[in-house]
Parts: sequence; structure tokens; C-alpha cells
Amino acid sequence: MSQLDPAEIRAQASRALAEDWRVTDLTAEAVLVPGRWCRARIVSREEGVLCGSELAREVFRQVDPAVGWEQVVPEGERLNPGSVAIAVEGPAAAVLAAERTALNFLQHLSGIASLTARYVALAAPLGVVILDTRKTLPGLRHLQKYATRTGGAHNHRMGLFDAILIKDNHVDLAGGLAAALERARARQPGDQIEVEVRSLEELGEALRFQLGRVLLDNFSPTEVAAAVKLVAGRVAVEVSGGVCLSNLAQYAAAGPNFISVGRLTHSAPALDLALEVTPDQAGRAAAG
Repeated sequence: MSQLDPAEIRAQASRALAEDWRVTDLTAEAVLVPGRWCRARIVSREEGVLCGSELAREVFRQVDPAVGWEQVVPEGERLNPGSVAIAVEGPAAAVLAAERTALNFLQHLSGIASLTARYVALAAPLGVVILDTRKTLPGLRHLQKYATRTGGAHNHRMGLFDAILIKDNHVDLAGGLAAALERARARQPGDQIEVEVRSLEELGEALRFQLGRVLLDNFSPTEVAAAVKLVAGRVAVEVSGGVCLSNLAQYAAAGPNFISVGRLTHSAPALDLALEVTPDQAGRAAAG
């Protein structure tokens, strides 16, 4: 599992805190006795996969480096209802100031990792690799794709700059599939090209060209099986469109190499995590 760039962790935490904290928490200043110290636990209220710990830790560090951190459940490991994922200890005002921003990262990224893990668990026994897509929130792509990796998926292209994928709009604007492929091959002879096809007829046309992968767009499981038979191992086959947990096994059984799933990043529900202050420590004053 590739880790996030430390510089990006720092930058993302800083941007998130600028939205919420700005070095002032009016409520804590009004309510808490200066010097109040506390311990707290980040607890999972449902099953899932923990993701985003280093981001959350950086949030607490930027609010106050005095906040201590204990990673109880390792990043990428499974959580059960009631699991204590992380324990923190430090100035109460700092803990409460960092709480929401840290949880926002943890809940969102753990939600993506948890949903991804469910897809991977169904597809992997059938030899199919789950891929993510570019359907990510602006500014959060690296984080969201890190979360899919944490859940066991592989990253598809990170952006438009690192792979050629000829999609339906490219085909229509280029004057047809053959024209698009001929032009792409002439301009980028050394690159692996992936092309999206919308029918078995388009697939047959695409197979006349040197390709790295074909993307079957919104095929049914029966159509995928027919396409895999037609390809006969000449290129890798990716399936995209209409795949969900309820039909994933059918698609995987049809024999593709990859299944890409946009909902991993654009529709994953947040994992229910909460920060709970430990009652018997809530009243202790900070030393000194």
C-alpha cells in the first residue's frame, strides 16, 4: 500500500484547518478552564477499514504539537463496532479544536477504503482486479485514490497526463473508432492505448489495432462473457458502468481482467467514527 506524500499531508491538513479553526475556537475559549487536559478515543461505530490516520494525526499536530497520539489499530486494518482506532491525550481545547477536521478525513477516507474492500472481497477470488476512476472530488484525488489502495483496489490513471484512454466522446469527435485509433497510434506509437467500446461490433473493430486494453462500457454480464470470448486473450479486458455490489459477482464471473468502479470515490458513505472523551480524565489539569 503506497503511502501519501508527507508534504501533501501537511498541506491538506493546513487547508482543512483554515476552513474551520483559524487558530480560534470561540466555544472552547468560552467554556473550558485554561489548562484543562483530557484523553480521548476515536471509536468506530460500525465495521470498516481504517484509513486517513496520518492526516488526522497531522491535524492534531498542527493544532497543538503537545497532543499525544497512540495508533491502536494500524492503518488499513479492519474495525469492528466499538473498536478503539486511535487514542489521543493533550490540552482539551486543542483536542476539541482538531476533532471535526480529523474526523472528516478519517470518516471520508475510511468510508472509501471500507466500500472498496467489499468490492475486492467479491472480485479477488475470481481473479479480477478492482480499479478506481477519475470520479473524485476536486483537490482530493490523491487522498481518495490512496483510500482505494488501502481498501485493496488498484489505481487507474491518476489524470489525463499518464495514460491514453479513448472514450466515446473522443471517438465521436474524431470521426469514428478507426479514425481515433489510427490517429492515436500515429501520434503516440510507443504508448499503450486503451479504448472504450460500446458494442461487440466496436470491439471487433478495435481489435484490428495494437492495444493495451479494451474498456467495455455498460455491457451486461452476458455481453462481457461474449466480449471476453471474442478477445481470446489478445488484450486485457476492463469492465465499467453499471457494476454494483449486487451484480459484481456476475460481472467478475464473465472473465474480465479488471472492473473499474466510480462509486468507490463518488458515492462511498462515510464510516461512522466518533471522538469520545474519557470521563475519568476529563477534569485533570495540564501539568505546569
